[in-house]
Amino acid sequence: MAARERGAAVVEFVLVMVLLVPLVLGIAQVALVLHIRNTLAAAASEGARASSPLGASPADGAQRTRAMIRAALDDRHADDVRSTWTTVGGLPGAEVEVRTEVPALGLFGPSVSLTVRGHAVREVEP
Repeated sequence: MAARERGAAVVEFVLVMVLLVPLVLGIAQVALVLHIRNTLAAAASEGARASSPLGASPADGAQRTRAMIRAALDDRHADDVRSTWTTVGGLPGAEVEVRTEVPALGLFGPSVSLTVRGHAVREVEP
């Protein structure tokens, strides 16, 4: 009986790895996309807050957003940042939008498009 099972461990290992490796890589991809999305959302919100005080402009918010993204992630994620005036709940506000692409496992392959927005109510003169 032992002679017939010789080499079975190698086959079992390969069969288990065929299932396990894609699962682990998929979990790593989801973690990477969520990390980048959360970082971009935080940077967009901070940029909107930076453009909301009196005397600030949308360009101030875009600049702050780019600086935060570059400090935490790769520079390519800070390429498409837009900041505008808008309304937030019927009040004057600021909006910062960031768009980027996250490649599979951060290296190559099909990419995931991300768009995040940050909003803040603007200060206005009384």
